Amino acid sequence: MPIACGIVGLPNVGKSTLFNALTHAGAAASNYPFCTIDANVGVVAVPDPRLDDLASIFQSKKIVPSTTTFVDIAGLVRGAATGEGLGNQFLAHIREVDAVAMVVRCFESADVVHVEGHAEPLRDIEIVNIELALADVAAVDRRLEKTRPRAKADPALAPEVAALEHMRAALDEGRPVRALAKDALVFALSQELSLLTAKPMLLVANVDERPSERTREHVLAVRDQARAQGAECIVVCAQIEAELAALPPDEAKAMAAELGIEKSALDEFILASYRSLDLMTFLTAGEKETRAWTIQRGTKAPQAAGKIHSDIERGFIRAEIADYRDLARLRSLQAVRDAGLLRTEGREYVMREGDVVNFRFNV
Repeated sequence: MPIACGIVGLPNVGKSTLFNALTHAGAAASNYPFCTIDANVGVVAVPDPRLDDLASIFQSKKIVPSTTTFVDIAGLVRGAATGEGLGNQFLAHIREVDAVAMVVRCFESADVVHVEGHAEPLRDIEIVNIELALADVAAVDRRLEKTRPRAKADPALAPEVAALEHMRAALDEGRPVRALAKDALVFALSQELSLLTAKPMLLVANVDERPSERTREHVLAVRDQARAQGAECIVVCAQIEAELAALPPDEAKAMAAELGIEKSALDEFILASYRSLDLMTFLTAGEKETRAWTIQRGTKAPQAAGKIHSDIERGFIRAEIADYRDLARLRSLQAVRDAGLLRTEGREYVMREGDVVNFRFNV
């Protein structure tokens, strides 16, 4: 699976409704637990107004945005780590994604059952976090059972035992592995073991069309929790976003205006998910097309070139780079060059967000 963000949470909190809004995929969204059994996967364009601007400057015939992948995962209940509900399927699917967007129900509705009886965001967040932590404890313990005896005969394994014990202690204290100080061995082990609490987390407060005072209190609680976890918090009304997404563009625009919606919360959610995956965008532009390319933050120029074609990476000579902001201001590549702002970078150059690139290569 490509780099992906999993949409998780308790049953009936709006996960599939949000997924439908994101992908127009029509994933089932019914009023009973475990409606989503198999994970639904959708690829979504990342909003980027720079593309239209560059296409105008270069008179491009086509625009190709970057994308990110979302996975709608089955609802989780208490005891999932020990197999309750669809716990095993939930955990298997979430291990495969790279980041987690936890949808938290902040709306009250007698028509939509809540698996815990009523919406209580902090309790619901805690249920999910505890189940993820319990699954991680089991994974760390299994590894420790194998590594501790071997470390007695092989001192080289002592750092691994220490790292595992460090992770185990954090989980016992209710801290996710992602909250630990950056340590290469802890990171490597968390990746190898596919630890759930090591994955980046985004909290999504799902509200109703006309939020009540109680809903606003719920949102504040989710935001406070996000800050405590070092996570972002996005507020959406998944139902409205799904209704808008199902309409033709002109009708959607009119409905949004009628509801007083100036900017889609989906765009904010997509961008926040993109950031949580530690992704960034570089751009290429010309008469044929303007395109956004997705890379991991920290990628060097030759590897970025490889995203376009392996031959370009293999035969990489240099990268000619203009900052998008300079192009937007000066309105032509020649003007950027004349102003001395077109840069030539080599193999060790680390790509930056908004680089507009022409790779020179020879094969």
